[in-house]
Amino acid sequence: MIRRITVLLVCVLVVSGLGGCGGSAHAFAVKAVATGVPSLAPFFDEKKGLGQDAVARSLPVQGTLQQGDTPGLYGGTKKPTVCDVAKLKRFLTDPANRSKAVAWSGVLGITTDQIPGYLDRLTPVLLRHDTLVQNHDYKKGKATPYNSLLQAGIAILVDEQGEPAAKCSCGNPLRPFKGDASRISVKFADGNKKWSGYKASSVVAVRPAAQKMERLVLVDIGDPDRGIERPIGTTGKRDTAFDTRQRHAVPDLTGATFGQARKQLVSSGLAVGYSGSAPPSDDSKVTATDPPAGTELRFGEYVQLSVAGGTSGGTPSTPPGPTTSKPTTSEPTLSPPTSTAPPSTSTPAPPTSSPPPSSPPPSSPASKPPPPPSSSPSGSSPTPDSPSVVTDPPSASTPVTSSAPLTSAPVTTSASVTSSAPVTGDPVTGTPTLTATET
Repeated sequence: MIRRITVLLVCVLVVSGLGGCGGSAHAFAVKAVATGVPSLAPFFDEKKGLGQDAVARSLPVQGTLQQGDTPGLYGGTKKPTVCDVAKLKRFLTDPANRSKAVAWSGVLGITTDQIPGYLDRLTPVLLRHDTLVQNHDYKKGKATPYNSLLQAGIAILVDEQGEPAAKCSCGNPLRPFKGDASRISVKFADGNKKWSGYKASSVVAVRPAAQKMERLVLVDIGDPDRGIERPIGTTGKRDTAFDTRQRHAVPDLTGATFGQARKQLVSSGLAVGYSGSAPPSDDSKVTATDPPAGTELRFGEYVQLSVAGGTSGGTPSTPPGPTTSKPTTSEPTLSPPTSTAPPSTSTPAPPTSSPPPSSPPPSSPASKPPPPPSSSPSGSSPTPDSPSVVTDPPSASTPVTSSAPLTSAPVTTSASVTSSAPVTGDPVTGTPTLTATET
């Protein structure tokens, strides 16, 4: 009898979210936010024209992690009016809105005195992907956080590391999504009906770039052949255009570390792809690329890297907080591929963990060779204009455009518990499991 009661108690705990007893892992509840739909509890009156969303279809991606400086992660237009930053500044510095300013600045980790300088360093962009964020309503004098999925086409402000900072139309502050992006349950309610073209495979979560940027490299929402270079802290009046159809040859990256390969690719405006739901570590060795070296690609297209060895997981570092200093130069970041998985014969097979070489060179260190990768990259359909999953932060050797560290809990395959419904069960290593409900 005692044994039966014990087993029953364990199963009750499992159903409550501790996992096991055959129960499935809980998903993170996420509220959908569609373009043009006003917030029920905004910081700023949306009827006063603070921001303007655009019509855009979310582009497909491989995986959910993107880095803030990924080439083409964000979009723009020829009209420099997607967000009136000056109007938001006047609103938040008005003594009559003191309580909102305190709540707004608290979310972003700054003081009310720092709001003007902080806003001067934000840059308006348009989302090219349905994007997971931690959103905030203004209720009872406080900022109330909740996980949300912003539809592609929504105008937002991003900081110097490409991280979402505020939603333009309502001024609501944004922070990184806190949860496992591969286990979400999207709720379409409060006028936010399920939009046409919504796909779980197009959902992304943004990680901040490792270093502050001087400019963002965008793609015109209405004309994908037109690229936009936008200086950080400007609203579009100083934009310069370039042709995204210009070709760049894939370099020979075999034998380089993942971090080194990433830097070479993103400096040319090419995105980096990899298999799995988390990026390889920067010290992993590249064994193959798809497409192979010498292939010419246009801006934002993906090069998938096959890697071997390396430490488990990435090596993110905490990015610096808001400052008043000028940003340093960096380059675009990484994303997933537009082509199929690399052929197995394109490069030598990665080393195995056993047995060691029979006659190692005398000068070799007494350490075991790195183990082979846990999984090989899977193929993906070509998506020439949509950068994908972002990778780990780059090594500190070259600061141009770089990958990014997390400012909050990293989005991993093992789904950490957040304020949303806790995740239990085994880690997700394959295609994200997402559900959507509509009320």
